[in-house]
Amino acid sequence: MGEAVLRSAAKSRGVNISVDSAGTAGYHAGEDPDDKHKVPIFHASRKLKTSDFTEFTHILASDDSNLRDIKRVMPSGATADVRLWGSYLDGKSIPDPWYGGIKDFEKVFQQCTALSKAFLDQLVEE
Repeated sequence: MGEAVLRSAAKSRGVNISVDSAGTAGYHAGEDPDDKHKVPIFHASRKLKTSDFTEFTHILASDDSNLRDIKRVMPSGATADVRLWGSYLDGKSIPDPWYGGIKDFEKVFQQCTALSKAFLDQLVEE
C-alpha cells in the first residue's frame, strides 16, 4: 500500500521518482496490496535484494523491526539512505493492517498519505 500511495502522491505533485517496495521476508510474496482507495497498483510483493541498496537513493522501513532487518542485510558500500519512514513526520511505525479490519487499512492509508507528503516535502527541498 505504501508504494502505491507514495507513487500516487509523487505523480500528483509532479515529482519524478522511482518507487518500489520489498519485504524483509517473503510472507506475502506475489500478493497484491489492498485496493480499497483505488490507487493504481502495478506491483506484487517481493523480497529485498542486495542491489536495492545501490539502485535506490532511499530505503524506507515501515517499523523498527523491519529497519533492524534491513540494516542487518545492508552490504558494505550501500549508498541508499536507510531509515524509518515515520522519521520524516512523527517517528511512528506503520502498523501492519494485514490481520486487522477495514479501519486498520484506512488508518494505515491515511498514515502513508501523510508520510508521503512529508517525505516528498523533504526530497523536493534537497
